[in-house]
Amino acid sequence: MKRALLLLTLPLCGCAVTSEYSAIDACLNGGRAWDYRLGDCGPLAEGPVDRISVDKSAHRMIVYRQGEVIREFRVALGRGGLGPKRQQGDGRVPEGNYRITAHNPSSAYHLSLRIGYPTAEQVAAAAERGVNAGGDIMIHGLPNDRGWIGSRHTKVDWTEGCVAVTNPEIEWLYKVVKVGTPVDITA
Repeated sequence: MKRALLLLTLPLCGCAVTSEYSAIDACLNGGRAWDYRLGDCGPLAEGPVDRISVDKSAHRMIVYRQGEVIREFRVALGRGGLGPKRQQGDGRVPEGNYRITAHNPSSAYHLSLRIGYPTAEQVAAAAERGVNAGGDIMIHGLPNDRGWIGSRHTKVDWTEGCVAVTNPEIEWLYKVVKVGTPVDITA
């Protein structure tokens, strides 16, 4: 419930910023890709991606094919801050090298891609501290029935420890990211 209330209270105004978000959403909702570096709308890349990189400090996710950048995303992260995930419920995004382990068409967040967290080492480290490492870490869209928030969702970190993109962006990712795709998450 806290999550839904937070999303309802996102600031949705502000002159120049609002027009940027409006341009991003118009582009994405038109079936195209927003270039966050250039601030421009362009065509969607086709075909699979073979690597995903998440830079938490930059709030950026980049997808690659054969070493070439295919697309970049501005992301919202966990509400628990930018530190590494240490235990279940801390609201943080884990750091490390993972793989996509599943596609979830019935997600509470539009669509989602499951990240293979925790690793055996992370489970052992959490157990040594006497805590549960947690799980259910995803790349996902917006909460079902909240798609109208669009790219404005990136104004705050609101997830429980996941990486969030807009609904049009997760729809594209859902098609081009296969199970087994490497995911590297750094601070």
